[in-house]
Amino acid sequence: MSPYFIDGNEAIARAAVEAGCTFFAGYPITPATTIFNHMLKLLPPAGGICLQGEDEIASIGFCLGASMAGRKVMTATSGPGLSLMSEHISFAIGSEIPIVIVNVQRLGPSTGSATKGADGDIQFMRWGNSGGLPVIVLAPVDAGDCYRLTHEAFNLAEQYRCPVFIASNKEIGLTRESVDLGSLELGEKIQRKCAQPFQDYLPFHTADNEMVPDFLPIGGDALVRQTSSSHGPDGYLTVDRQLINSSMDRLLAKLRDGGASLSLHELDNESGAQRLIITYGVTGRAAKEAVERLRAKGVAVSLLVLKTLYPVPEELLRNIIAWFRLVIVIEMNMGQYVREIERIAGNVPVLNYGRMDGVLISPETIVQVVGDEDLAQ
Repeated sequence: MSPYFIDGNEAIARAAVEAGCTFFAGYPITPATTIFNHMLKLLPPAGGICLQGEDEIASIGFCLGASMAGRKVMTATSGPGLSLMSEHISFAIGSEIPIVIVNVQRLGPSTGSATKGADGDIQFMRWGNSGGLPVIVLAPVDAGDCYRLTHEAFNLAEQYRCPVFIASNKEIGLTRESVDLGSLELGEKIQRKCAQPFQDYLPFHTADNEMVPDFLPIGGDALVRQTSSSHGPDGYLTVDRQLINSSMDRLLAKLRDGGASLSLHELDNESGAQRLIITYGVTGRAAKEAVERLRAKGVAVSLLVLKTLYPVPEELLRNIIAWFRLVIVIEMNMGQYVREIERIAGNVPVLNYGRMDGVLISPETIVQVVGDEDLAQ
């Protein structure tokens, strides 16, 4: 396959179709709009549906309905639109409705600067729902990552029946580069596990040793109950404390115990290095360049680029951080993910460099931060 000259937004659209997405709904917002444009070109010829809602609330609502009918679905927005989607995101978590949500982040807060990038929504994606139950957040570094991680996001949404966020960024979404899509390794496509339609169906019942209920589509031959309120395995509303506790524990555990499938990362480890840079998103590109320059100057340093931000890959982080004497977290915000690193690092000191002014963090800045002689003491 010849390389494509594409940006991150087009890579996401192409990956969604490749992953089996047959329904997209969205509302135009910079810098996510071109995902809509590409889905409009790609989906209908492939037999899918692409809709514009009257706003972001309607758009994600269309997606949840289509997902409950059995389709693989995706929507795309940016920070202000994500704010409007919050209640439906909570619905998707509590009612276990698979959906991929692309957040092409721009400089906030509020409407901020539509044409400036940032990674200011990291905590927002994790905690922007009522109840505080976990979601999955994947962070691409470039257009190739957008393709690979979007494909993975559909698999995770189907496997765990939950919302999966793509934490993109204006700089990733709108920067064109050559990508050989055929050379990227993709996992086998996963479909949500379905129940037998001729049996009495309990929509939120899980078999022994399983954490995710089997699925049947609404509108089929079997009766399917769906609700946003507290419910038991049969889908009826309940105030039974034991049933509610059991449901909450399962929703928490099904992602907490996800293991390697929820620990995507790239580690460039230099033997003997005492400093570890941890970063994610578009800053990962600058960090790779900075590490090369530091090593050329004789500074031993290692680099960990996280691709799974949530659930926090705690075991992975704990094991890697233990090799080092100093961790430096670089992120394109005022210090959000560093809180997770500090929580896990134990006695290993953690420094943070963060900035959110619409300008990319450069390799020169990272070299200056990491190469500070005071850090070597």
